[in-house]
Amino acid sequence: MRTTAFHLVTRKETPQDAEVISHQLMIRTGMIRKLGAGLYTWSPLGLRVLQKVENIIREEMNAAGGLEMLMPAVQPRELWQETGRIEDFGGQLLAIHDRAERDYFFGPTHEEVITDFVRNEINSYKQLPINFYQIQTKFRDEIRPRFGVMRAREFIMKDAYSFHLTQESLEATYQNMKKAYTNIINRIGLDFRCVLADSGAIGGSGSQEFHVIADSGEDAIMYSDIGEYAANLEKCEAVSLLSERKEATEKLKKVSTPGQKTIDELCNFLSIDSSHSIKTLLVEGTEKPVALVVRGDHSLNEVKAVN
Repeated sequence: MRTTAFHLVTRKETPQDAEVISHQLMIRTGMIRKLGAGLYTWSPLGLRVLQKVENIIREEMNAAGGLEMLMPAVQPRELWQETGRIEDFGGQLLAIHDRAERDYFFGPTHEEVITDFVRNEINSYKQLPINFYQIQTKFRDEIRPRFGVMRAREFIMKDAYSFHLTQESLEATYQNMKKAYTNIINRIGLDFRCVLADSGAIGGSGSQEFHVIADSGEDAIMYSDIGEYAANLEKCEAVSLLSERKEATEKLKKVSTPGQKTIDELCNFLSIDSSHSIKTLLVEGTEKPVALVVRGDHSLNEVKAVN
């Protein structure tokens, strides 16, 4: 196609709300245009790029045994009431009412829908294992959408759902998906790490996330360039630097600390480093309050505390 017949409109100015270089360049090259907060129109140029990425995903998913399907973007509220996950997603759910006053959500994910599909379609163990996937528009009402299409409210997601008879079958499919995701990101040419992560509202016994290494990222991960271990802050294991516990230099004694309300105030009062102290934090447990003891210069990771 000649460029004279192709819609290609660029801009010299950088939008004020474009914080990262990818967002800036996508706007300036005319790949996307902002419609509203977290809402973007893909131009013919941008759509071509998007479709190339989708094709890479399809090729790798199909090679891994995935079966592509397409589920409705709008989901009945009853399904979410059945699974009890409405509170888990909270304000991210976009509620919709039709003319008959029936309640729906614009899907932020599709576990409810695929489970309803499978319970009505799979009626024999001979049909398992099976792995469905889709490339579908999602909506999550983010409090602060940012970074262009990376943290938009409406976005396109590839989501896959597999069903099995045995744990061994599940593990085999999990490893196939891990390999497929690795192939996808390698083909796109990104520097990434596969990290241990918390399952969050999606649930599950284990979770791994693929993180692209970038200075503009919002998540902090721990990884080594000489090994394969990588994890986010919620799952990273803390290793003590001390090989053995030192002997006490003094006998335990009570010390009066009037008016000291924080660990910093306490350490200043006692003229000690916060790393030489411990603090007790009271948190609300599932049945009763729980006391957690951490080192004075450490902070509590709430996700780890929950788990």
